[in-house]
Amino acid sequence: MKEDLLDIVCCPLDKHDLELDATEREDGEIVTGTLTCTECGETYPIEDGIPNLLPPDMRDEAPA
Repeated sequence: MKEDLLDIVCCPLDKHDLELDATEREDGEIVTGTLTCTECGETYPIEDGIPNLLPPDMRDEAPA
């Protein structure tokens, strides 16, 4: 995920800004980390460079 993406993404629950906590970067991109809503505090994982912005109740379901 490119850090510039933070300019256009927001919390899917309340539409507030997200704060980045990158744990691994590679070639200028964020590979792993979390995005945390500045208002409600919900966290969204970044895995393999892809932010998972699904609401928490949808995120934990296994694909059918």
